[in-house]
Parts: sequence; C-alpha cells; structure tokens
Amino acid sequence: MSFTPKLKLAAALGLAGLLAAAPAAAQVLLYDPQFPSGPIEPGDPLVGVPLPGANPAEQRAHLMWNMRSGLNVAALQCQFSPYLRTVDNYNGVIDHHARELREAYAALEGYFRRVHGRAGPRRFDDYSTQTYNNFSTLHAQLGFCQTAARIGRELLATRRGDFYTVASARMRELRNSLTPAYDTYMFTRTPIALGSMTFTVDCTQIRDRRQRRDCERPPSARRR
Repeated sequence: MSFTPKLKLAAALGLAGLLAAAPAAAQVLLYDPQFPSGPIEPGDPLVGVPLPGANPAEQRAHLMWNMRSGLNVAALQCQFSPYLRTVDNYNGVIDHHARELREAYAALEGYFRRVHGRAGPRRFDDYSTQTYNNFSTLHAQLGFCQTAARIGRELLATRRGDFYTVASARMRELRNSLTPAYDTYMFTRTPIALGSMTFTVDCTQIRDRRQRRDCERPPSARRR
C-alpha cells in the first residue's frame, strides 16, 4: 500500500468547473445544522477503527488519517455542489500539510507492521477501506458535505504543522455530521389543497347545429 496524496479526476468530468471560484459562504443547506462538536482525544472510539496497543504517536496519526480520509470521501461524494470546492480543498490540504500527513502515514504503517508482522500491509489496507466506508453516507450527505467543506477551508488557512490541532478540534463535529440533518423550511411549508378538476367541452366549436344543441344539454339529458 502506498500513500497517493491527491485526488485526480478526468477533465471530461468537468474538473475545471469544480475548481471555479466560489463565494466564501457557499453552502448547500439553508440553515447551518448544529452538530455536537468539541475537542476529542486520539484514542476516543468516535475517531474511527480502534488500534489496540497503539502508542501515543500512533494514536495521533490515527486521528489525522481519519480526518484526511473524511475529506477524501467528501471530495468524491460532494461534487454535486461545485460551490463547496471539496476536490480543490482536499488537494490543497494534501499539498499544504504534506509533511505531517506523510509522517502520519509512516506511523500507521509502522503500527501495523509492529502489531501484525507480515500481515501488516494487508491489515493496513483493511483498516483504510473500513475507514473510508465509515465516512460514506447517503441520507446525511448534505450536512456531511457542508461540514467537510468548512473543515477543508480551515485547514487551508492553518499553518503547516498544525493539521493535528484542527483534526482534534473538528473530528467530533465531522463524525456527528454523518447523522441526517434537515433544513427548518422542510417543516414549515404549508401544503396546498388542490381543488377537484373538471373537464368541459366547448360546445361553440361544434359546427353541426344538432350536435351543438345536444352538447349544450346537461350530461344526463344528452343522447346516447
């Protein structure tokens, strides 16, 4: 397994459109969903797949790698809204924090080799697959995409070497954004009652006098 940093998309898929300039306050929900947030410890079960026997450095790497994976999934799942710029954000974060992420990758690789021996690379692959799957969502997609986009923008504005600081501060919020959130307007809309529809024939358009008179009669009195 190797660390492939950037997300590469074919030009035919409209990458140029995805990377177009967007307003800073771009979002996909009318109102910001309020997801529980707050600092999180690297060993908290909410972070991701547990790593039994991991030392503090490996736990820190685990937290950073889960944050990177979450942003990677967002880059893939959130392309329905080019204004979020999740692809651009993800690639920018990978470049900006490349050194810290390479160190996190090396620490995790070392953990799996140390704990699982020759099976380490395969276990690392399994860990990575499960980590990505744990961020995949359908019903919570809007809230997750909006949250991931904002975290990505924050990481781009964060100085190099502080990826872990942001990850520990925002991971709880990112995980909780996988819970479906709905806009307030969805529950305040007033249903419109549609009246019954009637279909009438324009008798004046009938040229035959006899047929026109018959058309003008009430339905119950018409000839059959």
